[in-house]
Amino acid sequence: MLGLALTTLHAASCTGTDAAREERERREREQARAQRVAERTPPPPRTPSQASEGIWISRGELMRLPMGGSAWERLKAAADGSLGEADIADQDSNHDVRTLAVALVYARTGEETYRARAADAIESAIGTEDGGRTLALGRNLLSYVIAADLIDLRGYDRAREATFRAWLADVRREPFGGGPGPGTLISTAESSMSNWGGMAGASRVAVAAYLNDERDLARAAKVMKGWLGDRSAYPGIPGPLFRPDDIGEGFRAGGAENDLSWHADPERPRGVNPAGTTRDGHSIDGALPDDMRRGGPFQWPPDYTQYPREALSGFVALAEVLHRQGYDVYAWEDQALLRAARFLFELEQQFPEEEWWEPGVPVYRIINDRYGTSFPVGENTVQRNVGWTDWTHADG
Repeated sequence: MLGLALTTLHAASCTGTDAAREERERREREQARAQRVAERTPPPPRTPSQASEGIWISRGELMRLPMGGSAWERLKAAADGSLGEADIADQDSNHDVRTLAVALVYARTGEETYRARAADAIESAIGTEDGGRTLALGRNLLSYVIAADLIDLRGYDRAREATFRAWLADVRREPFGGGPGPGTLISTAESSMSNWGGMAGASRVAVAAYLNDERDLARAAKVMKGWLGDRSAYPGIPGPLFRPDDIGEGFRAGGAENDLSWHADPERPRGVNPAGTTRDGHSIDGALPDDMRRGGPFQWPPDYTQYPREALSGFVALAEVLHRQGYDVYAWEDQALLRAARFLFELEQQFPEEEWWEPGVPVYRIINDRYGTSFPVGENTVQRNVGWTDWTHADG
């Protein structure tokens, strides 16, 4: 009887093992198939005729802006004031955004003293990334690139511009660590679904646009479309086997806790939840799940976290640069960026004691400008990676 029992137990064990193996093999096939499809998928279409002059804003657009009013006065005061010391390694540095202020005032007024000051500030930033994390580089690089474009650094000083250009080409591939994968600007943009990926991605596309790196722009556009939710778009997008050890093999979701509770489909994570997503009777359409989980696992009301706002600051800036390069990014995935902004605004309406929506976030002006919406906006008070949109995008 004991032998029979052991035989029966062994048979059941084998059956269980076989089932587990078959499920694993099925998922492996699905993973491999998904990656083959993604590799064959071309980059999103681009319409060069719709591309705009300027990485962030053109001279023509600037010349239509007023040299008066409170937003201009704040911008000019920043351009005339102390810029502080360049320190890209400090993720809370504002030298980059103040340098952008100087470049904007030059581009509007044509006064060479501002051009010279901006060029000096840009040059002083080179090399200050040493010792920092990829998040700091992602936050701080964007405004320097825009500033160099605004003052036509190449036309101003070819030698200094050549140094700046060579540095940009190298720094985007320099490993810093602190994030998933090798920790370069590009790898972080391609592997992090959270604020790290947004900040890194915005600086990555600005550098690609400045260097006229069409190949990297196309790759970045494909990654962005994948992050927004098109899982066929991005090579390496995680399939059913992505968790928990897929660092460097596509987007990594869930953080150290592998918390996927905010995702519409935890086995198929997206940067923005698809249209119509609900959980326990509550809409999470447009939620940025990998940043909402920074407040805690899904619950209602959600625990407050500022990370979705920080992530949106990166991803909208990324979208704006791509848009100006001819990519229709604001329409992608059922206007995913609009839905993301609306989700945060509606959280603010439901839970006003928190700060889910902060009107001073610069990219909210861009959202209004591109979608024709009227979300509450105010004086730029949070200028993490870019700023002065209360002047440059005043209609938004």
